[in-house]
Amino acid sequence: MTENEITIIINTFRSGVKLLKCLQSIESKYKVIIVENSSNHSFKKEIENKFSNVECIMTGENLGYAKGNNLGLSKIKSKYALILNPDCVLEKNAIKNFLNTTTKLDDFAIIGPTHENGLYNKTDKINSVTEVESVKGFAMFLNMSEFKEVGFFDSNFFIYLEEIDLCKRLRKTNKKIFSDSSIVVKHQGGSSHEEKYNYEMELSRNWHWMWSLFYFNRKHKGFIITLFLLSPYFISSFFKTVIYFILMNSTKKLIYKQRLSGLFNSMIGKESWYRPLF
Repeated sequence: MTENEITIIINTFRSGVKLLKCLQSIESKYKVIIVENSSNHSFKKEIENKFSNVECIMTGENLGYAKGNNLGLSKIKSKYALILNPDCVLEKNAIKNFLNTTTKLDDFAIIGPTHENGLYNKTDKINSVTEVESVKGFAMFLNMSEFKEVGFFDSNFFIYLEEIDLCKRLRKTNKKIFSDSSIVVKHQGGSSHEEKYNYEMELSRNWHWMWSLFYFNRKHKGFIITLFLLSPYFISSFFKTVIYFILMNSTKKLIYKQRLSGLFNSMIGKESWYRPLF
């Protein structure tokens, strides 16, 4: 195995110091493509000057997780790709262990590090490697040849559940997904942006979580079943919006209003249009 066999994709949006820590944890012999969801050309210049192994692609707009990673994946020519969130830090030998794991498997589509909570549906074991139903999107090692039939992420998702959707589609075509306990990737979670944007990102997360939840379930279970399953979320968000309006708690009112709006837009078939307001 050589370093030329893998390209690392990092999809970023105002990630600041967290991205720098992520890049510092990656050995310089590995090629990295950053997909920066803005038109901040000074960011591109700074990053590429600081890290000789990094190429930064500017999107000019906020594409989100699915479209941003799809763009990065379309640019690579290597046998494997590693998708990383910018708030991840690789432990020593993490990439080497990913590559070593490929020699233990006859075939695979995705390998992920074992999730910190260990919440995977275990079906088969090969030493430290466990066949699973899905892996989390913060670190996904892709065997590029296995995606020709299925494609990559569903670009209708902006954020949330796109990796679960991809894993479901792969497994429907009998592709294999594994996690490996020998691979350690530290993931801060929910904080790939700078702290000053926390509240606006919280509003965005609530909107997109509800939009993606309805879209994902409708895609895999149908509209009627999804409407039945998620109607309690709609009712709860509606009443909490009203209650916090009466209590004049504008912070919580806006959060539940976002949840209500995301769910409603997904129910009526509108695309995932909301973007953070900065």
